[in-house]
Amino acid sequence: MSKLQKLKDRALQAPEVQREYDALEEEFELIDKLLKMRTAAGLTQEELAHRMGTKKSNICRLEKGNTNPSWKVLKKYAHACGFEISVEFHAA
Repeated sequence: MSKLQKLKDRALQAPEVQREYDALEEEFELIDKLLKMRTAAGLTQEELAHRMGTKKSNICRLEKGNTNPSWKVLKKYAHACGFEISVEFHAA
């Protein structure tokens, strides 16, 4: 187990940290899906940025979760990777 994983596991033992981590689950899932799309397309961040008409730094921020992307940006990202994007709604 890596030092980072050990640190994460130790931090998540605190209930307040676990709650905050759980609250970010959907954001983590989105970031994971973005990375999987880009990887499946075989693109680097720089190549993807070129396809989207933006800068690599914008792709980096998006994939780190350091931005609140619009639907238009998410759609553009997916299309540049050869994917379609959709939204589903489920009763709570």
